[in-house]
Amino acid sequence: MQFRNGFWSLLFHALFIAFILAPIVMVCAVAFTSQGYISLPTQGLSLRWFKAILDNPRFIDAFWFSLGLGALSATIALLVSIPCALAVARNRFRGREALVAFFLSPLMIPHVVLGLAFLRFFSTIGLAGTYAGLVVAHIIIIMPYALRLVLTSAVGIDPKLGRAALSLGASNWTVFRRIVLPLMLPGVVSGWVIAFITSFDELTMSIFIASPSTTTLPVRIFLQIADTIDPLVTAVSAVLIYAALILIFILDRLIGLETLFVGKEFKDPGNA
Repeated sequence: MQFRNGFWSLLFHALFIAFILAPIVMVCAVAFTSQGYISLPTQGLSLRWFKAILDNPRFIDAFWFSLGLGALSATIALLVSIPCALAVARNRFRGREALVAFFLSPLMIPHVVLGLAFLRFFSTIGLAGTYAGLVVAHIIIIMPYALRLVLTSAVGIDPKLGRAALSLGASNWTVFRRIVLPLMLPGVVSGWVIAFITSFDELTMSIFIASPSTTTLPVRIFLQIADTIDPLVTAVSAVLIYAALILIFILDRLIGLETLFVGKEFKDPGNA
């Protein structure tokens, strides 16, 4: 009976993993087709569509633009989230829950509605189609992700550690730099990564406020799909998937994903 339960559990997990990975595998497979349209199975394998990326500067420019936009937006969102998280985690004041709900409220609003609202607002104040407007919109959308993870790390910090350092003569900046920030580091790193990925992948809102000079990679991919059905988009998607896998492998080898996102396990020196 136990063997049968274990078998069905293993089969269920295998089917679930296969269901999740199937679209990714299909995209990567179609990218190697030699035909001029999306087809699987294909009549032959070729790298022609990967070479076509290099011959299409619009995708390369959009990639670097999205990379810079995501990094800038995630960094600013994180710089705003850290003091907000510390204020909420350390203090009990009237309206605390309402303030947290306000910062997290973009999660509850569909991105289509946000895109229309940003388009109307930015057109009124003269930021429509500008880089500054796009950065502001991305910060508002990704800040809840950064704030939530940073807040989780901040709540777990014992305030006695900071008070002890202050009693020994440390300044508030030293306490933050030497004690608080290292303890929050897993949440800070995780918040930045999630915020960056969300910004880099944002399409629904960006398509309303992007302009020809501020076209992100998801918007460029969407426009390519609207114009043609060639496998160039699958090649671009495959490159992004391979790059993400390589980056994860490098981070795991150099730092360790558990250390990066969870933090090192605390060990009592007396029990070492």
